Amino acid sequence: MIDSPSRYIDHTLLSPLSTIAAIELLCEEAVEFGFKGICVPPCHVRSAVARVYGSDIEIATVIGFPLGFETAAVKVFASSEAVSLGATEIDLVINQGLAADGQLVAVGQEISQVVRAVTPVPVKVIIECCHLNDKRKRDVVEMLVDAGAAMVKTSTGTAVSGATLADVELLASCARGRIGVKAAGGIRDWDFCRQLLEAGATRIGTSAGPEIVRQWQVAEGFEA
Repeated sequence: MIDSPSRYIDHTLLSPLSTIAAIELLCEEAVEFGFKGICVPPCHVRSAVARVYGSDIEIATVIGFPLGFETAAVKVFASSEAVSLGATEIDLVINQGLAADGQLVAVGQEISQVVRAVTPVPVKVIIECCHLNDKRKRDVVEMLVDAGAAMVKTSTGTAVSGATLADVELLASCARGRIGVKAAGGIRDWDFCRQLLEAGATRIGTSAGPEIVRQWQVAEGFEA
C-alpha cells in the first residue's frame, strides 16, 4: 500500500498565462497539502520562495521549456540564475533534436554542464518520451546517469502524450535506482497516480495535486 501521495507530488503550474495570484494559490496549496515540491516558471521563482518560506517544500523551475533547443550556454545561465533566485531543483528539457538523431554524447555534455553549474541542486531531465523509441529511452537513461542527472522525467505535458505506465516501467527498469523517475503529463486522478508510483515513479508532476490527495483520502476512508 502506498502512503499519502503528497510526499511524491510536485504541484505544478507552467501555463504561459500564470498570474501572480495563481502562483500564490499554488504555494498555499503546497503548504496545506504538504507536497514534496512545486514547479513554477523561472519568472515566479523568487515570489514562490517567499510564499513557502519556513517550509521544506522544494522549489523547482523549468529550463529550456518546453522544446529544449536553446544552446547549452543559455541553459547553463538560466539554470544558474534560477538557483540564485532560490530554486532548489531544476527541471531541464533535453535537446530533443539531438536526442532523436542519436547524438547522445552531445546531449550528455550539455546536461553535464548544467549539473556542474548548479551542484548540489539536483537536475531532473525531461526527455519527452513520446518522441523516442524504447531503445533510445534506454540509451538516454544511461547517458543521464553518466551526466550526473538526479532524475529522468517523462514529459513536459505539452506534447502529444504525457506520462504512460509503459514508459515509467521502462525508465525505472533502466534506472535501477541510480536516478529517480519523475512521471508528468496528464496525471489528474489518484488511480493513475497510484499506478505510476507502483510502476516505479519516485516523483509525480501534476497540476491536480489537491484533487489527487482528496481522492486518496476518500479511498483510504479518511473522508466521507
